[in-house]
Amino acid sequence: MSLMELWWTMTRYSKAVLSMLLWTWGGAVYFLLEVAYKTITNHPERISWTMLVLAILLCIPVERCGAELPWKCPIWLQAAVCAILVTGVEFFAGVILNIWLGMDIWDYSGMPFNILGQICPQFIGVWWLLCLLFIPIFDWIRYAVLGGEKPTYAWIK
Repeated sequence: MSLMELWWTMTRYSKAVLSMLLWTWGGAVYFLLEVAYKTITNHPERISWTMLVLAILLCIPVERCGAELPWKCPIWLQAAVCAILVTGVEFFAGVILNIWLGMDIWDYSGMPFNILGQICPQFIGVWWLLCLLFIPIFDWIRYAVLGGEKPTYAWIK
């Protein structure tokens, strides 16, 4: 393979590889936050490798929204879109993992306004805050690696 072919191959796949690395990094960070939370709240038995897989999957809409939404889209709105997407993924994963497969990884049935014990509206706010943090981190890492337009954010349009 010539140097030019190698450069073309690296350029062609670099964005996809970077996205996958960001999903993995973000998922690992979130998983560690989950481990800390479940340990502190005396529920270490609910720590599961499936949470790492789910955390990586949850990072996909966060990373993609940051990559695809225009800079003029207010950061709070980007985070809100991501929080809704993440909540949807969490719901469907909970139905499959907790209800159908009986893995009992999380259970929000004791919380007000929960839906089937898998999601509750209070956590949309938590997801929003996490997305508000992760979107700029992903954007700045992408900028540092790939270059391009420098990330800029606005609170209002």
